[in-house]
Amino acid sequence: SRSRKLFRRFFQNTRGLRSLQTEWIINVDRRGEKMSESPERIVTIFGGSKCVEQDPEYGQARRAGTLLAEAGFTICTGGYLGVMEAASRGAREAGGRVLGIVMNQFKHEPNRFLTDKVATPHFYERLQHLITRSVGFIAIRGGMGTVTELSLVWNKIQTRVIEPRPLVLLGDCWPPVVEQWKRSLAVSDADVATLDFAETAEEAVEIIKAKSQGVVI
Repeated sequence: SRSRKLFRRFFQNTRGLRSLQTEWIINVDRRGEKMSESPERIVTIFGGSKCVEQDPEYGQARRAGTLLAEAGFTICTGGYLGVMEAASRGAREAGGRVLGIVMNQFKHEPNRFLTDKVATPHFYERLQHLITRSVGFIAIRGGMGTVTELSLVWNKIQTRVIEPRPLVLLGDCWPPVVEQWKRSLAVSDADVATLDFAETAEEAVEIIKAKSQGVVI
């Protein structure tokens, strides 16, 4: 029937969002005990998929994941390798919850450190999941995918599509990149003022903790 078709379509469209469990609900642990009556505080970490354990950005991401989990945040990444794996690993080793937003079109297996994953049908929906429910973001060295994610979040914050929240660029690769954008593109000092820069994972997490306190999702 028509009503059954509409219900099925509604279920398919909302299934991924529900699995994030970020609404005002009572969180329950595996034993069924009440844990909290506040929503999850999710921090999304962006970064490249090509780095390996010996690379500096892998260590940065792993450390950031650990510190965020210890501070009570849920970690969200794109779910695959490189920086995404490192952040997931650090958070999982610290006992944190790790969300992976994966794509049905990708043939790669998600990293093994995820506690939950949300499958999305296309790239834009994946980005929306990574952005809309997060109280803060950390961008670590990557390729054009990372630049795309960073640019979209940055633009949404600038245009007030989402309320202001911390967007931290972690690592020494970012200041010269942003300076070049200012020289070559229509990027102003006011635009850059919405960003935060950090040299270490410790600095990045402290910024997230301080600036995400007033963020309401």
